[in-house]
Amino acid sequence: MSKVYIVGAGPGDISYLTIRAQQILAQAEVLIYDALVDRGLLNLVPNTCVLVNVGKRGGQPSMLQAEIDLLLVEYAQTGRTVVRLKSGDPFIFGRVTAEIDALIAVNCDYEVVPGLSTALVAPLLACIPLTDPVLSRGFAVITAHLPDDLDWDALVRIPTVVILMGARQLDEIVAQLLKHDRSATTPIAIVRWAGTPQQQVWVSELGQIVAETAGIELSPAVIIVGQVVRLREYLKCGVSTAHLVHNSILDEQPNPAAIAGKTVLITRATGQSSGFSQMLRSRGAQVLEMPTLEIVPPTSWQDLDREIERLSDFNWLILTSTNGVDAFFSRLYAAGKDSRALAGVQIAVVGQKTAQALEQHGIKPDFIPPNFVADALINNFPISPAGQRILFPRVETGGREILIQEFTNLGAEVVEVSAYQSQCPVEIDPTVLVSLQRQQVDIITFASSKTVKHFCQLIGTSLPSGWQEHVCIASIGPQTSATCRSLLGKVDIEATEYTLPGLVAALELGLTAYD
Repeated sequence: MSKVYIVGAGPGDISYLTIRAQQILAQAEVLIYDALVDRGLLNLVPNTCVLVNVGKRGGQPSMLQAEIDLLLVEYAQTGRTVVRLKSGDPFIFGRVTAEIDALIAVNCDYEVVPGLSTALVAPLLACIPLTDPVLSRGFAVITAHLPDDLDWDALVRIPTVVILMGARQLDEIVAQLLKHDRSATTPIAIVRWAGTPQQQVWVSELGQIVAETAGIELSPAVIIVGQVVRLREYLKCGVSTAHLVHNSILDEQPNPAAIAGKTVLITRATGQSSGFSQMLRSRGAQVLEMPTLEIVPPTSWQDLDREIERLSDFNWLILTSTNGVDAFFSRLYAAGKDSRALAGVQIAVVGQKTAQALEQHGIKPDFIPPNFVADALINNFPISPAGQRILFPRVETGGREILIQEFTNLGAEVVEVSAYQSQCPVEIDPTVLVSLQRQQVDIITFASSKTVKHFCQLIGTSLPSGWQEHVCIASIGPQTSATCRSLLGKVDIEATEYTLPGLVAALELGLTAYD
C-alpha cells in the first residue's frame, strides 16, 4: 500500500505554493483534488498522473465525503503515489479528519503538508491587517456554511471576524450581526478569488453591503468584518497579482512591455502549460489556463507493447511530441527494458521540446528537421526512406496522416501504433469562462489545431456573437492558423518559429502593431 499525501494548495497561484507541496506534486501518480484548487497547479504533476476532480464547491455537484474517503483508500491500495490536494490549508475547514480516519483504518501511511489558508491570505492581498494594536487585538475565523449553528453572541464581541464559505449566506450573516448589536456602520470587505488574477474586492458597511452586491456572484469569497477594514484605504498596498512572475527562460526580449499587463489565456493540455505560463508571467502578463486537451492512455497498450518486443526489427523510431516520448518510454520500462533496447535503431524527432524529452532518457536524437513540423521531417529525411522500417508511436485519433502517407509513398514501411489519446476536457474552469464573457481576456494562444477545435467545442454558444473582435488570437504555426481561420474567423499573430518560445517572441513583436 502506498503513502498518501494530503497537501494544502494555498489560495491560488503557484507562487503561493510551498516548496514541499511542489515536490510532492511532481511525484504524484494519482491526484485527487477539489474544484476550488487552481487548475494551473495541475500542470505540476506528471503527464501520466491520473486526475480525479471530486468537486467540494458549494452549489455544484460533488462527491460525498464518504466516497472521497473510499477513493483515497482504493487508490492507495494500488501501490501508486496518491496526492489529495485541498484548497488553502488541509486543517482549516478541510474535512481532513474523515480522510485520515479512513487511511488509519487500513493501516495506510500518510503525510499532511500545510498550505497558506485563504483566511489569512485574502485579507493580506486586500491590504487588510487582521490585527492592530488599537483596532483589533485578535480575530476569529469561522465557516458560515451553517450560520444557525454559530454563537453570534460571542462573535460580535471579537474585534475582527474572518468568514469562509459565507458568500451565499451574506444576507443571513449580516442579519445576525446586526441583530446581535454590531453597528450598521461596521466596515465589511468581501474578497473574491483571492490570490488569482480574477481577484475582486468589495468594501462597504454592514448596513449597505447586501444591497450593493445584489445580483453579483460573490463565491468563492472571504468576508472580513471589523474596523481593520478601514486600514485598507490608509495602507494603499493594492491587490494586484501582477507581481506573481517567474524567472525568464527566454534569452531575448524584443519588446517585453508589449505583453506586460495583458491577460493571456493558454489552451495547452493539462500538465503541459507551466513552462509557457512562466515565459509569459516573466514578461508581466497575467495568465489564465484553460486546458483544451487531456492526455490519457490509449484504448489498449497491446500494439505498442508488441512492437517494443521486436524493436530490433526497425530501422527508425519517429517521435513527434513529448507525449509520444513519455508513452513510449513508460511502456519500454514496463516491459523490463531500458534505452539499450534501442541499440541499432535510429531516432528522428520533431521539435526541440521532443528532443529534450528524449534526452531525459539519456538518448540524443539522430535527426531533427530544421523546421519543427512533421512535413519538414519528410522533406529533410537524412537517407532515402525506401526499404526502411519505421515505428511511429502516435496519438490514437485525430493526428495528421501526411507523415505516414508520404513515407509509404517513398517506399518505407511505417508501423503506426497508438501511444496516447488526446481528448477534450468535460468542462471549462468557471473563472475562465466568466473572464471570457466579461471580455477580460486580451490574448488567446493556440499551440495546435486540436486545441482550437476543443476550445470551440468547450465554449459552444456561451460567448456572445462577435466576441473574437475583442481578443487577439495567437497561433504557433501555419496548420494551427488555418484551423483558427476556419473555426474562429481570424488569426492576429502567428509564430515564425513553431515553438512556444517562438510564440512568445511573436507576441512581443506583434502586439504593438496589433494594438
